[in-house]
Parts: sequence; structure tokens; C-alpha cells
Amino acid sequence: MGLRTIDSNGGYAQQYTFPINAFPGKMKLEIDNTILKPGADFIIDASSAPYHAAGLKLRVVDMGKINTPAQLKHSLKKLKHKKAWLLENTDTLCKKFKTRPEQIATLLTKGCYIIPTKNKLTWTVEGYQNRATVFYVKQDALPANPTKESLDIDADLLPATQNENLVATIPGEVKDTFIAFTGHYDHLGMMGGHSAIFPGASDNASGMSMLLYLASYFTKHPQHYSILFIAFSGEEAGLLGSEYYIHHQIVPVSKIKFLTNIDIVGDASDGITVVNATEYKQQFGLMQQINDQNHYLPIIKQRGKAHNSDHWHFTEAGVPSFFIYSNGGKGYYHDIYDKPAKLTLNHVAGVAQLLIDFVRELK
Repeated sequence: MGLRTIDSNGGYAQQYTFPINAFPGKMKLEIDNTILKPGADFIIDASSAPYHAAGLKLRVVDMGKINTPAQLKHSLKKLKHKKAWLLENTDTLCKKFKTRPEQIATLLTKGCYIIPTKNKLTWTVEGYQNRATVFYVKQDALPANPTKESLDIDADLLPATQNENLVATIPGEVKDTFIAFTGHYDHLGMMGGHSAIFPGASDNASGMSMLLYLASYFTKHPQHYSILFIAFSGEEAGLLGSEYYIHHQIVPVSKIKFLTNIDIVGDASDGITVVNATEYKQQFGLMQQINDQNHYLPIIKQRGKAHNSDHWHFTEAGVPSFFIYSNGGKGYYHDIYDKPAKLTLNHVAGVAQLLIDFVRELK
């Protein structure tokens, strides 16, 4: 597309490393001779340890009867690792303690545990490995009154996985002041070899597609200010790519006039939401005015600060920043169903035109 590099060595990549708990091989869970489907019937806790066993006796523990932290600590001490444990009513416990099942999982000792859930299976990624091997299993996928379990799980804690941010620019009339567009190109990969693939079409191939479209447009239509594009890795692991950039700035953040982070824009049937709108009212007013005049989107909703995507570290470093995500679609997120065919792309062209006009009008 003709984008330029900033790096004195002529490269687009900013390399760095971080730890990750990977599941590169076997991912088998069998309960009472029923083999469960990875991603559809269960997900593994992302911090789980490897475990290989057949015919483990499965015992049931009613977590809903626990009322105090002391009771929780005492109950968990009783769970021996040579058996498998089904932790019923963990959701009830979590409501009492105002926590999440993933937090309960960090308290478990070495062993195998099943946490039934009625909610959708939403996977994540972690940079550490706990002692326990924990599964979140759909309630309706569990056999009635299960008695035994077999599992074959490979997990590998990788202390320094190679990653890279990608940085490129389009010179404007003003060479040393930049309008930035960012987004993350990483997702969750695979849970066990090819057992369960998490495509990440909405999160965030859609955002990357938008960045590439904007790059192709602005190379043909240079603007008053220079344009900066950064594609981050490490977002799913904890906004690590954007954090690394802040500590190793290629284009100094002091030269960024405004930044727009794009994360999940595959269906704007119900418009978009702008994080930090309440922090940068003038810029949000401009965006709203552009949309009111041109009717690109059905609605633009405003939201305050949120630590939920790569804009965060820039905001904290003093860079005026928006994080834009679309409202619409079927809610596939961090699961095996987030595929390209599920995205409608409704009003996505309007999102692109809104951002182009925003750059033109930004003073």
C-alpha cells in the first residue's frame, strides 16, 4: 500500500516477548463414556496444568453450601488430586462472594475439576500455569449423575513467546504530528492442536480489516496531519502489545494529536459505542455532528473511560483517545462461533466514512 516505516532499520515490526500458557496437543475430556466436544461442550481454564488419567472417580461437591472464606478454604483442602471433582453450584458461590469461577479456579490445588455452567463458553488466554486442571462444562452436556472421568490434556507454559507490533505511517502536510489508528491482530488461537479453533472474525479481524481499508484510503488521499497505524499483538493476554509500545515509543506519544482504537466492528446494525467520549467531549461532539449531517450510522453511543482495549495505555499516557466498537450481531465472542460468515457488515462502510471525515475535520 506504500505505507512508510519509522524504524531506522527500515522494518515495520516492533518485537518483544511475553509468557503464555499454551495447549498445543491433546484436549480430550470424557465423562461416563461420553466424549465431550472442545469449544462446544467445554473449555479448559486458560491457566490449567497438563493432566493425563483414565477412569478417575468423579465426586460431587456442592459449592453453594459454602458461606464464608474460611469454609471455602477448609472445603478445598479436602479435595484430593487422585480423584476428579464436580463443583456444583459454583455460580451460587460466586454470587455470594462477588467473584467469578476463574477466580475460584486459582484457589484449587493440584487435581482435576469440572465447573458446570449455564452460560456461554467464553475462553481467554493466560500467561501463567496453575496447579489445577479445570474445565467449564455446559450443564446440558453433562451426563446425568456422572461417576467417572477420563482426560488427556497437554499444556505447556512458554516463558517467552516471540511477538511483534506492526507500525507504519503515511506522511501528511504536517510531518511531525500524527492522527493514529490502532487495533489488535491477535486472538486466542487453538485449544488443543486442532481440537477447537477460535477464529476471531469479529474480535478482531474486523478491526484489522478496517485499519487496512483506512490505510489504503489515506495512501491515496494524504491528509493535513500524518497518519500513524499500529497493529498490536498481545491484547488478549492483557493489553501487552500496547503497554510495550508505551514503554518503547517509535513515534513519541507527544506527537500523537488523537488516537482511535478499533476493536470489534463487524456489525454496526445498532451503531457504535465510543469509549472515552465523556473524557474528550469536543472530539466526540465533532464525530456526532458529522454523523448527524451524513447519517452514516443509526446511533453513536457514548461511554466513559474503560480498561478494555489497547487505547487504555495511551489514554493513561495523556494521548487523547477513543475506543470504537460496533453494536449488533449475534454476540459471538471468544468462542468457536466467531466466524466471518456470522458478520453482517451492516453499516461498516458508514463507520469507515465517519472516521475518514473525522480525520479531515479534526483541528
